[in-house]
Amino acid sequence: MRIDIITVLPELIEPFMRESILGRAQKKGLAEIHIHNLRDYTADKHRRVDDYPFGGQAGMLMQCQPIDACISALKAERDYDEIIFTAPDGERFTQSVANELSLKRNIIILCGHYKGIDYRIREHLITREISVGDYVLTGGELPAAIMADAIVRVLPGAIGDEQSALSDSFQDNLLEAPTYTRPAEYHPVGNPEETWTVPEILLSGHEAKIKEWEYEQALQRTKTLRPDLLD
Repeated sequence: MRIDIITVLPELIEPFMRESILGRAQKKGLAEIHIHNLRDYTADKHRRVDDYPFGGQAGMLMQCQPIDACISALKAERDYDEIIFTAPDGERFTQSVANELSLKRNIIILCGHYKGIDYRIREHLITREISVGDYVLTGGELPAAIMADAIVRVLPGAIGDEQSALSDSFQDNLLEAPTYTRPAEYHPVGNPEETWTVPEILLSGHEAKIKEWEYEQALQRTKTLRPDLLD
């Protein structure tokens, strides 16, 4: 799949896109991630992409022209399944949304900045508005990075152990069960006489019982920490 990210701060997210799972997925040819500097598309000789809003409101707004020019240039090269705007008042980004978007062929993510964007862009060009949470950030670069990471990591082959991604929290509306690794018995530095142990069931080798334990633990953690997911 291909993800095109439009931003006024490409240097903020370019390094992130080259590392870890995102970097490996691109080297494997599973995904393409292209960062576009919005200032390259402005008609203003000073490379400005923002202006004061009508009505005397505070702050600055991203203008129509550079966004329209950038999206039009991209659409002239290929079809896009979604043109997404990172907006705090958009739909909530969830694992199911990430799974859905991972099935798309080409998507654009427009990073908001300043006070936002001229609403005409949202009315005429944007197909989907997505929020990563009920809070306001300086810009949409971090949400774009979050979305790209969540989307790419569920692509087949992006993670060495695909079952690992399928067992992550939120994949089935449950939080992940507790996980442990070696040693089975650990003596903490501050109190070496104390022993931290791994639940016996995980050492039993009984796969069916382990799966049952994991489900019960996931259900209990979800009831305690995120009961809203069960609704």
